[in-house]
Amino acid sequence: MVSDFVLLALVGFCAQLVDGALGMAFGLISTSALLALGLPPAHASAAAHTAELATTAVSGMSHLAHGNVDRRLLVRLALAGAAGGSLGAFVLSNVDGSAIRPFVAAYLLVMGGLILLRVARSARGTDVSPAGAAPLGLVGGFLDAIGGGGWGPMVTSTLIGSGHAPRKVIGSVNTSEFFVTGAVSATFFGQLGGAHLWSVAGLIAGGVLAAPLAGYLVKRVRPEPLMVAVGIIISLLALRELAAAFSIF
Repeated sequence: MVSDFVLLALVGFCAQLVDGALGMAFGLISTSALLALGLPPAHASAAAHTAELATTAVSGMSHLAHGNVDRRLLVRLALAGAAGGSLGAFVLSNVDGSAIRPFVAAYLLVMGGLILLRVARSARGTDVSPAGAAPLGLVGGFLDAIGGGGWGPMVTSTLIGSGHAPRKVIGSVNTSEFFVTGAVSATFFGQLGGAHLWSVAGLIAGGVLAAPLAGYLVKRVRPEPLMVAVGIIISLLALRELAAAFSIF
């Protein structure tokens, strides 16, 4: 059990370093690792989101301190994302884990591809606009809860792909994620109880250590090589899960 805790702490640390630099992937990396360790999809998503309560709080404060947040965009994304995330968590908690597992793996594979696709798209760097943020947040929150991650890849990629300034987008999306994960975690806890809390502790231990670096990393790290590595890792883990899921049938 101690070795599992250390492994999860390492996963949390690496996942949060990536999330702080790119504005995405803590949930995707954590959920992919937890599924690989044998957790059911609902418990894996619940653990990843509960851990994110701590990591996104610290990361969000770091982004606020470094001036990376547009408050109008933050409010719209947070409200809509929380609503969509609660609905997604409720749906995932009430379906059979073995039945939903291949769909979650397929979603993670799509998210891995989306991250790789984002590398090929260049942002034009215009000012951030909150137009369209509410429906984007609603869909992003729902899929984030269902797949155990994806808020960053979907919302950040859409906003940056439409030409918004990456630094403000990453900071706003990362900070709004605190409110989304709060709603998702509360729904999961109400539906599943606390069976996933041991996994949460490990992820938090590593993630909180890395979270204060978020505001610094987003201004200093070249994102493209890191995004390619993350996209490939998530895609490979998703393919492994798909192969394992279909071997059941």
